[in-house]
Amino acid sequence: MCRHLAYLGPPVFLSSLLTDPPYGLLRQSWAPRDMRGGGTMNADGFGVAWYAGDGVPVRYRRAQPMWSDTTLPELAAVTRVRAVLAAVRSATVGMPLHETAAAPFAEGRWLFSHNGVVRGWPDSLVPLAAGLPVRDLITLDVPTDSALLWALVRHRLRAGAPPGEAVADTVAAVAAAAPGSRLNLLLTDGTTVVASTAGHALSVRRGPDSVLLASEPFDDDPAWRAVPDGRLVVATTGGLDVRDPSAARRSVPTAREDTR
Repeated sequence: MCRHLAYLGPPVFLSSLLTDPPYGLLRQSWAPRDMRGGGTMNADGFGVAWYAGDGVPVRYRRAQPMWSDTTLPELAAVTRVRAVLAAVRSATVGMPLHETAAAPFAEGRWLFSHNGVVRGWPDSLVPLAAGLPVRDLITLDVPTDSALLWALVRHRLRAGAPPGEAVADTVAAVAAAAPGSRLNLLLTDGTTVVASTAGHALSVRRGPDSVLLASEPFDDDPAWRAVPDGRLVVATTGGLDVRDPSAARRSVPTAREDTR
């Protein structure tokens, strides 16, 4: 399994999200607290992306463990962000170890991450991959399950699907094709974050004008709340909607769950 987080809110230093917290992504790279049977470390690369002044995300990705990168602490200490998506990677056996395999994946304003594994890869997803444009397949960042999940989500976004629907439809399709897969996805455009919980943990912490979603809490603040499995989260700085993903796929409203 991997670990990831997304933040929206007032400007903060990257270090306050990645390296300073006692159980932040830096520590999770060697000592995660909730891997749920998916390995013991996240040492197969990492990535961080934030939004520059023109709204286009800037990415910093490496194939090495986060703890071994000497540039990241200096960069994080001086970089202020309003929106960020970051991840540390634990690669599935047999998948390539390269910085292009590290989330976030990106196109335009969109950033994407996957915490989990697709069962039966690659054969299980051949029917879904066959529905993608050939160009998308031959230009995948890297031949991994996460990169193909991104291609599936992106294809729906390009077709005009709302982000919540794009994520929910992808999770449903992949779960049907590859039962038992772990499909915790994160998608953001810098103003909204969409997250799924399918086989792994996700926690959320809200502030007066901020929201933080993470695979596991990075400190012991009692404001953290666990998101139940099988949910879709749509978050902005102004609100948090936790719903049954089938509602997003049908585009019908549902009652909101209080995760404050």
